[in-house]
Amino acid sequence: MDIVLLTALGVGGATIVGSLIGFIFTNISHKFSDTVLSFAAGIMLCAAVLGLILPSYDRSGGYSILVTIVGIFCGALLLNLLDKAVPHLHRLTGNDIEDHLENNERVSKVLLFVMAIAIHNLPEGIAAGVGFGTGNHAAALTIAGGIALQNIPEGMVIIAPMLAAGMSKRRTFAIAALTGAVEVAGTFIGYFAVSISEAILPFALAFAGGTMLYVISDEMIPETHSHESARGVTYALLAGFCLMLVLDIYIG
Repeated sequence: MDIVLLTALGVGGATIVGSLIGFIFTNISHKFSDTVLSFAAGIMLCAAVLGLILPSYDRSGGYSILVTIVGIFCGALLLNLLDKAVPHLHRLTGNDIEDHLENNERVSKVLLFVMAIAIHNLPEGIAAGVGFGTGNHAAALTIAGGIALQNIPEGMVIIAPMLAAGMSKRRTFAIAALTGAVEVAGTFIGYFAVSISEAILPFALAFAGGTMLYVISDEMIPETHSHESARGVTYALLAGFCLMLVLDIYIG
């Protein structure tokens, strides 16, 4: 239980670390943030397959691949519905933020932006918690590490629009911390859900894997390729994937 608590705090705390970086370094280049995000995407991609989806298949018993496939699509559909209910606006940076804020409702727009990130953080936290259901703590920690790494640039990017909307630094930091707290809660939800019933573990693992695949494909890869460093971030993704592969083989 202690390791789950530390993991939850680490995953949520990564957002806070990112927000602190956002306060200190206001002109971080797109190339740097895209490279970090793409590296995290590679780790998450490999972790989703090796740490969640394949274990789901191994534990699904007589239902075999069907439970895994249904779980993957359910996880993706959940995030798809969340996107429609609360559009994930974290891609807005630079001039886009300025344009987005040039109206009388700029504070409410920023709060919508932050709320969208908080809502999307919940399934990511659940994925981190569900990973511990396999009993392979090394793999679970690697999954959580990839999610935490992704949270750092996300925490960085939410600071600028809140400050631009006229929020105080104290309030901005408090709101950023709350988005990380959502992920802490999600980690415990995922962990306790699979602890209560072993029967739901195959579906829960595939569901978590589906949410991660959706985030990678719908948000992380498009974001990292939206600037002028597509070739570099592709290799960063491959590096992250290979790092996770090595860790799984020699540590998992």
